[in-house]
Amino acid sequence: MNSSDDKAKRKSKAELLLHPVRLKIIQSLIGRQLTIQQLNERMPETPQATLYRQVKLLQDSGLLRVVEHHQVRGTVERVFALAEFGADLTPDDMRHASREQHMQLFMQFIALLLGDYGAYLERDTIDMEKDMVSYRQAGFFASDDEVRELLRKLSSAIAEVMANEPAPHRRKRTLTSILLPDS
Repeated sequence: MNSSDDKAKRKSKAELLLHPVRLKIIQSLIGRQLTIQQLNERMPETPQATLYRQVKLLQDSGLLRVVEHHQVRGTVERVFALAEFGADLTPDDMRHASREQHMQLFMQFIALLLGDYGAYLERDTIDMEKDMVSYRQAGFFASDDEVRELLRKLSSAIAEVMANEPAPHRRKRTLTSILLPDS
């Protein structure tokens, strides 16, 4: 194992995700398998050398895995996917992240959300009703067990649609959720 492998192993998952390019790579791979070229097409603002470096770091840390190899014009192209539970912060990750890291992760999450929403609003034509764009906040009363059951049902429903393959009648959509107790 070389020194970059050692550094990757020592970084916590929170520290790895606190980098905007790595976070975008993780987001791009949720529910799909992509080559570096496909990642580059999804992230054209990221220099290719940076993309290669960050993918390697994520692979060395165990967050990404190579799922296929293709021979392309004398070179081997790798297809990447998230390692099982690769993007999920485990309860242990959450316990060991500092308050500052939690705030940084949340701010990064919100910044990505703002970027996605801004990109939508910059389109030539928007129709929020037709596009089913919405944002809302709903307060409710529930016990811990009721919230666990709600999260289980939501996770199941979301996993079902995340398994859908791209098709002409399907659009990529993003569902964002935040669950907080009242202060």
